[in-house]
Amino acid sequence: MRLGVDIGGTFTDFALVESAGGRSAIHKRLTTPDDPARAVIEGVEAIAAAEQIAVADIAEIVHGTTLVTNALIERRGARAGMLVTKGFRDTFDIGKEVRYDLYDLRLRFADPLVERRLRVEIPERMLADGTVHVPLDEEAVAAAVTHLVEEEGITALAICYLHAYADPAHEERSAAIARDLYPDLYISTSSGVFPYAREFERWTTTCANAYGQPMVDAYLARLEEGLERIGFTGHLAIIGSGGGLMTLSTARQHPVRLLESGPAAGVLMAARIGQVLDVDNLLAFDLGGTTAKGALVRGGRPFKAYTFEAAHTYKHKSGSGLTLQIPVIDMAEIGSGGGSIVSVDELGLLRVGPRSASAVPGPACYSRGGTDPTLTDANLTLGYLDPDFFLGGQMALDAAAAENAIAARTAPLGLETIRAAWGIHDIANEDISRAFRMHATERGFDYRRSAMVASGGGGPIHAARIARKLKVPQVIFPAGAGVMSAFGMLVGATSFEIVRSYRAIVGAIDTETFTATLREIEAEATAYLIEAGLSPDDITIERRLDMRYAGQGYDIEVAVPGDRAAGDIPAALPDLFATAYRATFDTTLDQPLEIASLKVEAIGPRPELPVSAGNTGVGSVEGAKKGTRRAYFPAAGGLVDCPVYDRYRIAPGERLAGPCLVEERESTILLDAGDVAVVHPSGSVVATIAVEGSR
Repeated sequence: MRLGVDIGGTFTDFALVESAGGRSAIHKRLTTPDDPARAVIEGVEAIAAAEQIAVADIAEIVHGTTLVTNALIERRGARAGMLVTKGFRDTFDIGKEVRYDLYDLRLRFADPLVERRLRVEIPERMLADGTVHVPLDEEAVAAAVTHLVEEEGITALAICYLHAYADPAHEERSAAIARDLYPDLYISTSSGVFPYAREFERWTTTCANAYGQPMVDAYLARLEEGLERIGFTGHLAIIGSGGGLMTLSTARQHPVRLLESGPAAGVLMAARIGQVLDVDNLLAFDLGGTTAKGALVRGGRPFKAYTFEAAHTYKHKSGSGLTLQIPVIDMAEIGSGGGSIVSVDELGLLRVGPRSASAVPGPACYSRGGTDPTLTDANLTLGYLDPDFFLGGQMALDAAAAENAIAARTAPLGLETIRAAWGIHDIANEDISRAFRMHATERGFDYRRSAMVASGGGGPIHAARIARKLKVPQVIFPAGAGVMSAFGMLVGATSFEIVRSYRAIVGAIDTETFTATLREIEAEATAYLIEAGLSPDDITIERRLDMRYAGQGYDIEVAVPGDRAAGDIPAALPDLFATAYRATFDTTLDQPLEIASLKVEAIGPRPELPVSAGNTGVGSVEGAKKGTRRAYFPAAGGLVDCPVYDRYRIAPGERLAGPCLVEERESTILLDAGDVAVVHPSGSVVATIAVEGSR
């Protein structure tokens, strides 16, 4: 048995799967923000008790967390210091000299994670070709580390030297000096975290890694201790932002790679569902308690990115956050989750998010002390949620509190409460649609010829209407959508990816040097998997190169066929690049080619996973009808008596027609007027959206 655990801003989700028999079970409980490990430990005990198994029967737990993300947003990481090449102390303050909004005079940039007084300049200088221009001053290193620890009280250290990606010798020697002086000091080197050119992003990423190390180490220690206390003796793994699993040791060494780990798992599960339903191109949509997220899947593979912006400080705008370089599944994120707080701005317009009520105090309807109206309160007021069947009836919702909170907040607008609630719901849909539209268009992805997979506690309520706005013709509602990221934890393979700068003109490549560099990176990536207990025979290597025409400022990724020998790659690059460039830009140029970086990913075996969360139903649609509920459907005339169905009682092949609501324990499917759906044998509800002529 394997258990996936996803800690979200409001709920912590659990998915238990027995690989041999196909048995599965799910559980959901409120997150404990003061100590996220507590909700995990209590949830493991609860799902084991519900399934009448011992915790010791669980062979593996795969875990995703927003711990590092939240630490960056809330600025509650370690007190970190920084050693930096002499003359470059103020790189963070100078920034990239780019205004992300030319006409906004109030825009703000993220403050550096390491304040200026904790950045110490070290005499040393490596050139871009890896040769030493100024030798490392080891006495200055020792003095700086002593000052930072003894006088400034740092607990973590980032070592960031210019051009260390070309030769890490100075950084590694500085780390050794610091480790000899203070063995308990957490140390991150830029060449060890992400050996890539562009010092601003590389150094920011290294500082974020150091900033999160002590906290992640302490959290994982509490988690290990707590799980051991309740009888867990199996393997504990962590999922990274790129969708690969890593050991606790690797997670402690690279905590910055835990950013967006939960949402990444949801995208992996969406791709898996697409394979089962034979749908190659997908828009994966997840709406949780804090945010809504969208990711693209083409040809069964999620889009990946290597630059990620975290902790936006100004209106959720790109450019206002911390720019990090890590392998990450490429996602659009917007602050429109179920707990997103509703406000009225200075122009008298409704706004949904980005502030969230989180798990504590939560939406007004949770009756946990929250008074701000949220998107969940609006959905309850509109009749889309059953106050007596939230979380399968384990948590009652206060409909009156939701209505009162909305009425009080929107009173200046002069709207009746039901119309205000509809405005909140539709504004959230429009905000999400706009973000997804931009995200897909910028990547050349035509979502009108794809399907959408809806997940998260709130995703199935909003998906059909968002699909209609985007003209996406089909929406897939997987079984267990409310905990799909937890299931996605169990889809990922153990993997580790390394990206290293490697500047070379293709026609002038030294094949021997190129081959040696590639094999060195492959050995480094493979070592992480061998440490995790995998055999070299079980490890697959994927190679990709960032390439461009010489002089261009934009790279494209070129995949190398797996059967190509390393020494044969340089000769094959012109044809491989031409194919990739033509697929992106529909043309090629007669210009010299240049390599910008090498990417190597070591991947272990991918586990099999059933896609049905529990047994599929055995009855007819009419037999699964629970009754009707007054719900707001403008496309059907307003408030209507809407049929409500029990998802667990609908057999494969049965058809549904909107407007209707289909309830399961963790989420509710909304089909609007004109939408029709059929239940797939896997348990997924596959809806055809009434795009043309719909309101």
